[in-house]
Amino acid sequence: MSSDQIVTHPTAQSGRLANKVAIITGGARGQGESEAGLFVQHGATVVITDVLEAEGMATAARLGCTFLRHDVTQEDDWAAVVATTLEMHGRFDVLVNNAGIFPVGGVLDTTLAAWERVIAINQTGVFLGMQAAGRHMVTQRAGSIINISSIAGLQGTPGFHGYGASKWAVRGMTKSAAKEFAAFGVRVNSVHPGIIDTPMLQTFEEISPEIRGAVVGRIPNGRIAEALDVANLVLYLASDESSYSTGSEFVVDGGWTA
Repeated sequence: MSSDQIVTHPTAQSGRLANKVAIITGGARGQGESEAGLFVQHGATVVITDVLEAEGMATAARLGCTFLRHDVTQEDDWAAVVATTLEMHGRFDVLVNNAGIFPVGGVLDTTLAAWERVIAINQTGVFLGMQAAGRHMVTQRAGSIINISSIAGLQGTPGFHGYGASKWAVRGMTKSAAKEFAAFGVRVNSVHPGIIDTPMLQTFEEISPEIRGAVVGRIPNGRIAEALDVANLVLYLASDESSYSTGSEFVVDGGWTA
């Protein structure tokens, strides 16, 4: 990593994540930004990564964490992020595989190029992250990997075929990795958000201005989630409070899939 791609600040030394170092992908904005901010508040040393360099550096400066430019589809980028984090902090304890895209397209109108892109970012990116983090955490004999899936990984999602396929894959990869890593003290869980008020929601609203109201009508508790609703659950999984949870799906959807 070049020096102009890094923004770094010291962190607090108390809280639920005190003395933990966390890497959060897709941390420049939205859900990843909210997770990073909450982690910092609870004492973690946080490294956020993203391809959105200007936004990532601004977020890091505002939250008091480190930014590294990172394409999650590239194995070399993962190696560089891990190496830089270890060089700076000597260890890392948490990986949040948060980076993802949300393309629209059903079975018949998803092009091969669109399919390959969503699989590369949402699925292969998670695989590479678990592999890169797992090598370190298995040796360290401790760690928590949190893979952000979706309720689209729990049920069929017509009109979002590639996205749904990638999120089902994340669910399955989480379970196999959890069983492989459990003996080494490394936990792997998936989080399945429903509709969250982040830039991704704009994808829905580009389809139809009325879709927000229709979506709210399907949520039993009557509101679209804030990014903090997801971040609070991710915080729990990153902390030692969840030490006996691994290989599981954690749903935060206001009752959508109930």
